[in-house]
Amino acid sequence: MSPFPTSPAPGDQPVLVAGGISDSHTWNLVYLQLLLEEHGQRVVNLGPCVPEELLITEALAHRPALIVVSSVNGHGYHDGMRTITRLREHPELTAVPAVIGGKLGIAGPCGDDEVAALRAAGYDAVFDDSAEGVEAFLRMLATLPQRALV
Repeated sequence: MSPFPTSPAPGDQPVLVAGGISDSHTWNLVYLQLLLEEHGQRVVNLGPCVPEELLITEALAHRPALIVVSSVNGHGYHDGMRTITRLREHPELTAVPAVIGGKLGIAGPCGDDEVAALRAAGYDAVFDDSAEGVEAFLRMLATLPQRALV
């Protein structure tokens, strides 16, 4: 018997939402949860200051359709690199899509080199906190299977 729950039916896999380990902000996580739910997703919101081990444990337990890491404090790049590196160490999680977004640098948006490094480390997409970043995130959401709303 497997130590992990069976995989949810397609379209019923939740989206995990988490703040970076050093980010104590919550309004961004609530906004993301509401936005995702509005787009037909079931959300497991892990809250702010999420340690990598908690994110890994929850990802293994829920088998999410997507993992979203959000930052408001500007330390998203550094927190995000540690998070995705630890997440991708687990073979069961290498194929789970993971994205990061928000205020990723304390001096402003990440440059092309930082975005490339985040993607090379294992994020499927990187979104800044601009209007274009939000639009790109919404386009990505449209590609996820939606659960039936009854």
